[in-house]
Amino acid sequence: MATQTRGAPAEKRSGGRRAAKRGRRTTPALFFRQVVGELRKVIWPTRKELVTYTVVCLVFVAVMVAIVTSLDYGFTKLVFEVFG
Repeated sequence: MATQTRGAPAEKRSGGRRAAKRGRRTTPALFFRQVVGELRKVIWPTRKELVTYTVVCLVFVAVMVAIVTSLDYGFTKLVFEVFG
């Protein structure tokens, strides 16, 4: 860790800039206008893309459920064979 030994002492930053930012508040109407403006920039998927994404997601979840279920069943059988 380096320590300043020569020259003028290092200046500490004050929270003055942060306090100035904290003083400004947006109105709910301005916030709503900004939200609407940002939502207009969004590239929304087409119906075909949305259906594709949904099917892919559901298939992935179904595959993961099958894997976890089969592992659980297999480990259950293994534990019963070993212990009992």
